[in-house]
Amino acid sequence: MSTNRKLGLFEGFGVEMEYMIVDRDTLAVKPIADEVLKAEAGELTSDVERGTMAWSNELVLHVLELKTNGPAPELTSLANSFHQEVLRVNELLEPFNAMLLPSGAHPFMDPNAETVLWPHESSEIYEAYNRIFNCQGHGWSNLQSTHLNLPFGNDVEFGRLHAAIRLVLPLIPAISAASPVLDSQITGLLDTRLEVYRKNQQKIPLIAGQVIPEAVFSEEDYHAQIFRPLFEAIAPYDPDGQLQDEFLNSRGAIARFSRGAIEIRIIDNQECPLADITIVALVTEVLKHLTAETWSSYYDQKTADTQDLAALFLNSLKNGPETQITNTGYLKLFGIEQEQASMKQVWENLWSQIYSQEAFSSELAHSANLLLEHGPLSTRLLKALGEAPGLPEIKDVYQRLAQSLAQNKLFVP
Repeated sequence: MSTNRKLGLFEGFGVEMEYMIVDRDTLAVKPIADEVLKAEAGELTSDVERGTMAWSNELVLHVLELKTNGPAPELTSLANSFHQEVLRVNELLEPFNAMLLPSGAHPFMDPNAETVLWPHESSEIYEAYNRIFNCQGHGWSNLQSTHLNLPFGNDVEFGRLHAAIRLVLPLIPAISAASPVLDSQITGLLDTRLEVYRKNQQKIPLIAGQVIPEAVFSEEDYHAQIFRPLFEAIAPYDPDGQLQDEFLNSRGAIARFSRGAIEIRIIDNQECPLADITIVALVTEVLKHLTAETWSSYYDQKTADTQDLAALFLNSLKNGPETQITNTGYLKLFGIEQEQASMKQVWENLWSQIYSQEAFSSELAHSANLLLEHGPLSTRLLKALGEAPGLPEIKDVYQRLAQSLAQNKLFVP
């Protein structure tokens, strides 16, 4: 998300969505992202530009990333823009009897047997990760997310945005959890992707930290408290310095000072772009109100304890919208004067205050209401799967997810 002039708060939106490439019949992963990029570009490449949209490779060869080509001026039209890219990719995949599959994780992929790393351009970075962490695991090769990049124009705006994002991160899995199944088993977590993500670099715990970023509100402090310790920790494993860059940081939101943006990384990929953009719009509007100090002062927002936020975040991975918040100080930061509230109640409260026709088209508003009523995709998947689904039932439900993606319709069992 780069631009000649630094964009200010909410003046642009960089959105990225990761999708799995699978066999149309069996849903087994197909490591052919390079073939798709080649088919569109006419030559082997890691990036394709298509006007306001773009495609690129990921760490593993069965995943393709679709994204805005630089910051988009608004969000509402992006659901359709992303859907058009999905249709084009599926068209190119047809000769391979393959298609895109959405959601946060593949339900029955065996990463130890099926992982194929991207072997082309920039592969030395992936090889470095593989050497240090062994990328043949769910936490590396079987997780798809939707990223939201939000710009800041200066250090003051960075501080305000970072303070607001830290508060919203624990609430996000309650609306975006989309990975309830791994290894053909219901895991007991609504957001299994984030559980494996937060543990995938345990050899160097500083890389992901507590997923909730530390309470730092200036570029100088960010370098001193996050980047510097991070680069020192990786150095013994990375003698060539290939990984000592901003991208090494794996917190749930990472500062990209090189592009003047903060990237939120904890949204599970949803069943269709309409669902993804609905969640992105919900998160964005809450952040707008927080940075404008609608419910609480910037001073108070900065005092939120990282440990408390991290505990709430972990709870949300399991319980999603049913997660109970008993921290009255935290609730007050969102203008909620109650002893306790569930995350579902918090989101309903926020939705009643952030809704506007400017921020939410009728389609996005309908989608938001459906999401808040029926719960995140994981809850809806579990309802469709039943208590102890076998592989045929899992395949059947995920085939329906592929249809949701192709039609850009929310999945409601």
